[in-house]
Amino acid sequence: MTIKFEDLEVGQQIGGLEFLLTRDSLVRYAGASGDFNSIHYRDDVAAAVGLPGVLAHGMLTMGVAVQVAVNWVGDSGRIADYQVRFTKPVVVHPVDGAVLTVTGKIGAIDGESRTVRVDLAAVYNETAVLGKAQAVVRF
Repeated sequence: MTIKFEDLEVGQQIGGLEFLLTRDSLVRYAGASGDFNSIHYRDDVAAAVGLPGVLAHGMLTMGVAVQVAVNWVGDSGRIADYQVRFTKPVVVHPVDGAVLTVTGKIGAIDGESRTVRVDLAAVYNETAVLGKAQAVVRF
């Protein structure tokens, strides 16, 4: 599907995805990123520092969320900018994991630069986990 810039409208939904994050996901991400902080894989350490459980890496959550915009535009190279605020952690249950639901809509269109701001909503356990998650897509 080819997206026509001229047909886009502010408020238009661009899609959504559900992602299952598991403890295996966290281990693989730790290996790829080099972030081996034990709050991401050890329940006892997470509890000792007052956390409700093992947490998904913030950058993993951020990376998963932008996939909605990438899937919509069809090319990760067209993401010109991406920023989020981390508002709540994603606690990954040892058996059930954690389901992160991400949706996106067009928040702004700049005709001069031919860019679109995609506003992303990332929800885990009925709670927003990213605030002001915005990707700028180049057309």
